[in-house]
Amino acid sequence: MQFEHLGARPRIHPSAVIAPTAVISGDVEIGADCQVLHGAVITAEGGPLTLAENVIVMENALLRASATNPVHIGAHSLVGPMASVSGATVGDEVFLATGTRVFNGARVGDRSEVRINAVVHLRTTLPADSMVPIGWVAVGDPVQILPPDRHEEIWAAQKELDFPGYVFGLDRETPDLMMQLTERYGRSLARHAHDTRVD
Repeated sequence: MQFEHLGARPRIHPSAVIAPTAVISGDVEIGADCQVLHGAVITAEGGPLTLAENVIVMENALLRASATNPVHIGAHSLVGPMASVSGATVGDEVFLATGTRVFNGARVGDRSEVRINAVVHLRTTLPADSMVPIGWVAVGDPVQILPPDRHEEIWAAQKELDFPGYVFGLDRETPDLMMQLTERYGRSLARHAHDTRVD
């Protein structure tokens, strides 16, 4: 299914194959010989989202661009089942395994591998030819790659990256943070009420 969102329509190369249950919304460009499988959601929420050539987006993966952070997936990369990429740049020949998460402002270098359920956190730069082990967390710039049992170190680096401030423009110490966050984000997402199906 393809949707016009905020006046922009998806642009899909004729050689790309899009499953009928995939959702492509807004300012999305899909390159030659890409494969987008069932249940994948590729949505440009105010900023562009591009897939270079020969990108594979597996079942139920989510790619989401924002006005602040576009998404680019480089050539010959694979986004695994149930993986999520929000507002990040992914280089060429990258493997994002099942369940991986790549957050806003992150950069994943060429030929890197992010293994099952691993995380590349907000505003993190993962250099070319890097590997994040199963379930581990890459955080910061310069990057630290840490196992999940080192939560205090991950949190120390993550706190400085300021997720609520960077993504939502809100101070973490706001007393009613979740009320403000959900109301603001909800208003932004409500713009989908005016989407038009174009396929």
